[in-house]
Amino acid sequence: MSLRDRLIVALDMPDLEHAVAHVDRLGAGVLWYKVGLQLFCASGRRAVETIAGRGKNVFLDLKLHDIPNTVAGGVRSARAMGARLVTVHATGGVAMLRAAVDAAGADCGVLAVTVLTSLTADEIARAWGRRSVEVGDEVLRLAEMAAEAGAHGIVCSGREAQMVRARFGAALSVLVPGVRAAGGAVQDQARVVTPGEAAAAGATYVVIGRMVTAAPDRVAAMAAVRAELG
Repeated sequence: MSLRDRLIVALDMPDLEHAVAHVDRLGAGVLWYKVGLQLFCASGRRAVETIAGRGKNVFLDLKLHDIPNTVAGGVRSARAMGARLVTVHATGGVAMLRAAVDAAGADCGVLAVTVLTSLTADEIARAWGRRSVEVGDEVLRLAEMAAEAGAHGIVCSGREAQMVRARFGAALSVLVPGVRAAGGAVQDQARVVTPGEAAAAGATYVVIGRMVTAAPDRVAAMAAVRAELG
């Protein structure tokens, strides 16, 4: 499966009606969709089941972070809904990550979120009580925990993806969010890359949001992204 076939469109919509309209408009050319906090809080499991019912793969991006037993229960429920990928925070620790992996089974991949793409190095240092941090070092440290727990992969920005790929090879899949068109607005993101840069860095999955869903011609915008991915 090529990266173009693992291109994930983020359905950050206020309700399921809007989300389904996007899915139907983009048609057969998109195989993966992200259901995140906004849509899941609005429509719950019906969002996952409806999109999966249209023959799409669902990436349920809720970034679970709790005690191991609670996270395992959440992942088990996500798998039962039909989610193919789920996210948990790597900072929950190896025991939590292992519990998530065990609950996911063979048909649902667990992705450990390392450092959010909205954060700068200064913000990370302040949040984690340090004088300074190197973002790449923190991503690799958390990726080590994900690998130890047997996770399917990690989530990091495209700026760190290449070093993760160099360290772990094919042992960890790498999902890259925070993707923007060259020269486009970064909105609330701090560490962004273009689709082509994400591909060059070795991304396994790429999440595309507003550069497609907010485009005047979503089909044309998607075609441009696919062409850039090669």
